[in-house]
Amino acid sequence: MSNFDIKVPTMAEMMAKGESPEILFWVGCAGSYDERAQRVTQAFAKILTHVGIKYAVLGTEESCTGDPAKRAGNEFLFQMQAMVAIETLNSYQVKKIVTACPHCFNTIKNEYPQLGGNYEVIHHTQLIANLIADGKLKTENNETFKGKRITFHDPCYLGRGNNVYEAPRLALEALDADLVEMKRCKQNGLCCGAGGAQMFKEPEKGIKDINIERIDDVKESKAAIVAVGCPFCMTMMSDGVKQLENNANTTVLDIAEITAMANNL
Repeated sequence: MSNFDIKVPTMAEMMAKGESPEILFWVGCAGSYDERAQRVTQAFAKILTHVGIKYAVLGTEESCTGDPAKRAGNEFLFQMQAMVAIETLNSYQVKKIVTACPHCFNTIKNEYPQLGGNYEVIHHTQLIANLIADGKLKTENNETFKGKRITFHDPCYLGRGNNVYEAPRLALEALDADLVEMKRCKQNGLCCGAGGAQMFKEPEKGIKDINIERIDDVKESKAAIVAVGCPFCMTMMSDGVKQLENNANTTVLDIAEITAMANNL
C-alpha cells in the first residue's frame, strides 16, 4: 500500500471552497500515527476515492475522542477531549462520520450525544459491505484470496458493544475464499487484550497473555489470514502471530486492506 498518491481534502479546505463532504472520515490516533494502522487508513481512502464518495478528514484539527481516558477511569479528561472534538465537528456542521476504529465509533456514536454531539456514525466495514451490496466494489473475480482460509476476529466495541457482526463477514463473503469461524466468535468472541486502555500498559501477572490465548483459536481454525476491523486488534493479533512456529504462514489484514487488494486498488 506504499503507492499512495491520493490527495485527501480536509474539512477546512472544503469549507474554504464552499463545499461540504457526504461523509467525514474520522481517522483516529492509531490510523494517524501507528505505522501499521496508517496502511489501513490509506486502503480505506483508496476505496472511498475509487467509488467516488465525496469525503474529507479533519487533519490537524482531529484530536483523540477521549476513549482511552474514559476506559482508564479519567472521566474529567474524557469530557475535556470530547468537548474539543464536538466543538470542532459542530463548527463544520458534520452530519455523517465513518471510522475504521471501533473505539472511536463507539465513543462518538454512543457517548457524544449526551455532550451535544449528535451524528450518524458508521464503521468502515459497514460502509464497505454496503458498497459491495450496491455493486460499487466488485471482489468475486479476484484471484488474490481465491481458496484462502480466512477467519474474522470480532472487535469488542464493534461486536458485543454495538451488535455489528454481519457487515465485516458480508465483506469477506464477497471474496472467493474459504471463510471459517473461530470457536469463540460473535457474541462469544474473545477480546484481543487491548481494550479498556490495556493497550497502553504492561499486562498484569498471569499464566498467559490474552492475545496469545486468542492466537491459539486462530491456530485451531487453521486460517491463513486473520481479518480484523480495529487497529488495536491489529496490533495484538500481529504480535500474537509472531509467537506461532510457522508465523510466515499467517497474515493479519484489516477488512479495508483485503477489500482494496481484491479490487486491485
